[in-house]
Amino acid sequence: MTSQSQGIQQLLQAEKRAKDKLEEAKKRKGKRLKQAKEEATAEIDHYRLQREKEFRNKETNVMGSQGNLSAKIEEQTTEAVRNLTSSYHRNMENMMKKLLSTICDISPEIHPNFRPAV
Repeated sequence: MTSQSQGIQQLLQAEKRAKDKLEEAKKRKGKRLKQAKEEATAEIDHYRLQREKEFRNKETNVMGSQGNLSAKIEEQTTEAVRNLTSSYHRNMENMMKKLLSTICDISPEIHPNFRPAV
């Protein structure tokens, strides 16, 4: 019976060691999963920052060219307004003289289709 009791004791000890090893393996697995999750999060953050930086560069290039385009249009508009204003001031005097002469210098004539009453 002692050998049986001794065998049972050995089995119980072996079971306890197996249980301890299993718990230790579970702990290592949990640690490794946590570490892998942290590594993945760090990699995702790095990738996101890289893509955001690329996006900002592209956005700056596109918006910068649009900014240059709007500045160019603004400059052209200002130049056109300046040209029109100077043209107006140059030609205003002559145009006023022509209008006044057309309105004020009336030469009465009989219409060619007019028939005097007999």
